[in-house]
Amino acid sequence: MTMASSALRSAAIATAAASGTFSAVGSLPTPAFWAAPTDSAVVLANGQVLVAGGEDGLRNPQTAVSLFDPAANTWSATGSLLWPRRLHSTTKLADGRVLVAGGVGGQDGSALYGNGAAEIYDPTAKTWSPTGSMMAQRYAHSATLLANGKVLVAGGLGFRDQHSTAAVGFAEIYDPATNQWTFGGNMTDARFGHPAVALHDGRVLVVGGGLTVGDGQYSSLGFCEIYDPTVGANGTWTPTGSLQWPRKSHQATTLADGTVLVTGGDDPGVLTDWTYSPYSQFGAERYNPATGTWTAATDMPWGRSHHRTVLLSSGKVLVIGGTDASTFDIGYQNATIFDPVAGSWTDTIGTVTGRWAFATAELTDGRVLAAGGIVLSGAATPTPGVSVLTATAEVFTP
Repeated sequence: MTMASSALRSAAIATAAASGTFSAVGSLPTPAFWAAPTDSAVVLANGQVLVAGGEDGLRNPQTAVSLFDPAANTWSATGSLLWPRRLHSTTKLADGRVLVAGGVGGQDGSALYGNGAAEIYDPTAKTWSPTGSMMAQRYAHSATLLANGKVLVAGGLGFRDQHSTAAVGFAEIYDPATNQWTFGGNMTDARFGHPAVALHDGRVLVVGGGLTVGDGQYSSLGFCEIYDPTVGANGTWTPTGSLQWPRKSHQATTLADGTVLVTGGDDPGVLTDWTYSPYSQFGAERYNPATGTWTAATDMPWGRSHHRTVLLSSGKVLVIGGTDASTFDIGYQNATIFDPVAGSWTDTIGTVTGRWAFATAELTDGRVLAAGGIVLSGAATPTPGVSVLTATAEVFTP
């Protein structure tokens, strides 16, 4: 099938689906979920979508890599990762290749990847090859493509000692031209599980996240900071305005006007009226890069964490699925759309399958793909300790 005929078929499929609805589009060859707030799916130059690694229901890392063909609405397996990994980052490079970095290689977090921790996918050969060694073992970090084609990897979790982990407080930069990693400066605050987004002026905003305070314990952060790749030999980190509420497992989206929308998060705690809330946050905030400050946006209709947000070609933001931090038991079907101009939310028809910690991508025809994720976990599972995953995928037609 030629690229032209493939595009026409994809457009026909999109037209056939009712606007504002989700429809099923086959299943992943291997079910998985991706708990990190960073992107887990990338759209390749040919329009296909790649997802790599992830976790099974026992939180074991996987090597499986899958491709989604939006023209046929079908999935296929492609070259496997060199190492199994979860809580890694997946970044499309400017030349069309894909960088996968860091992650956990063991169920209990004891097997991190340091040397040879990153690898590159060649979409033409459909093979993976290692990059030069990363400087640090890290997972639950952020990865952001810079305007100069390099990739900024920041924060995450690494070994504190043989018994515990701690948040990483520095960044490193991958250069595709040399296939090597270099120091990216010391962050203002160590953190993990944070989203990082590129601003329109080429800087990178890092938003909230978690800070380890004990073995298996953490506190959510409201602190945010900016990375400027043009200042200094390694770029420069500077603090910027703090979130109005600390957040972890939230989402951040750069809007068409250059501001940044942040939604949800799983930091239960004392509210402003001194009542206690164990639930995920329903509040939203917007960051203004010109002033470095956050202001409250209209609350979402539902609180959620481990959800996904996608900036639509219309400039609106689609928020999909998620779960509640009080129990982490079920995946939500609910979906809602934010209009940045009106500052309002509008619920749309929900997903076919409720899910959280899944992969999303906007397709070249404007549809939005949601794949994999957790359906049931915690007390809702039929087998204690084993999360119920879904291999299903579906697309939203705006």
